[in-house]
Amino acid sequence: MDAQIKRGLLDVCVLAAIKQEDSYGYQIIKDIKPYIEISESTLYPILRRLENAAMLMVYSVEHNGRLRKYYHITSAGLDRLKAFSEEWQELTAIYRYVTREEQPNDKTGIFK
Repeated sequence: MDAQIKRGLLDVCVLAAIKQEDSYGYQIIKDIKPYIEISESTLYPILRRLENAAMLMVYSVEHNGRLRKYYHITSAGLDRLKAFSEEWQELTAIYRYVTREEQPNDKTGIFK
């Protein structure tokens, strides 16, 4: 898969993982794992990039005597998810066009 496309998809996957509820790194990985493989070394740069783009806010909570970073989606992050949904409609139309099965024209027998 094209690296730029995959990067954009991973970004929206991370945003989607915390859309309903704030979460932390390990939990985000577990939530995304059934859909796409992502490692810690891939996730944390994405989280930093999304935070720098103001799509995420970060706060810390003590857990078992240690501070755990939690990530909260911002309105900019929600806007990015909405934009992705609209972009996906265009991408699926392109996919259907590219992968359509060729069928002969009913009158001529010539493939379109």
